[in-house]
Amino acid sequence: VCVLINMRPLTDDETKLLFEKLSKYIGDNLKLLVDRPDDNYCFRLHKDRVYYVSESMMKRSTNFSRKNLISLGTCVGKFTKGGKFRLQITALDYLAPYAKHKIWLKPSAEQSFLYGNHVLKSGLGRITENTSQYQGVVVYSMSDTPLGFGVAAKSTQDCRHADPTTIVAFHQADTGEYLRCEDTLT
Repeated sequence: VCVLINMRPLTDDETKLLFEKLSKYIGDNLKLLVDRPDDNYCFRLHKDRVYYVSESMMKRSTNFSRKNLISLGTCVGKFTKGGKFRLQITALDYLAPYAKHKIWLKPSAEQSFLYGNHVLKSGLGRITENTSQYQGVVVYSMSDTPLGFGVAAKSTQDCRHADPTTIVAFHQADTGEYLRCEDTLT
């Protein structure tokens, strides 16, 4: 295994934090993310950011000098200074196909969510059955386009009886961040 641009494998503690966060959103489907039929994939750490990269891509990147290589793979998140792991919107393409719990937004609520606001009951189109409170959810438009992800503020049962102004999902990340935070996303 080669070490690229000071990228290194995650420690056991870092891997545990990463997998705990990912399993909040995709549950047991985490195995499908790591054991893919097309290639072997792994997670690598570089400057507190975690990258998801195929091993064949890592081997091919040895043809470039370190100073010419900025990053490798897809950034899925970063470790905070406090030691916690935070998923970034760049992970959405890998979370959405494997998501266990989903929320669909009405068209009138999509723009509000894409501006970084929480999801209100009035904007909720559908929610996956048996979603528990504080469960990680992937947020979709009614046309099944992934918009971002968050954490369920209410369970499926509580959503049915909630007031229209009640928050049903806390915002974590959305595709609008590509424009709002383009300087900090890698």
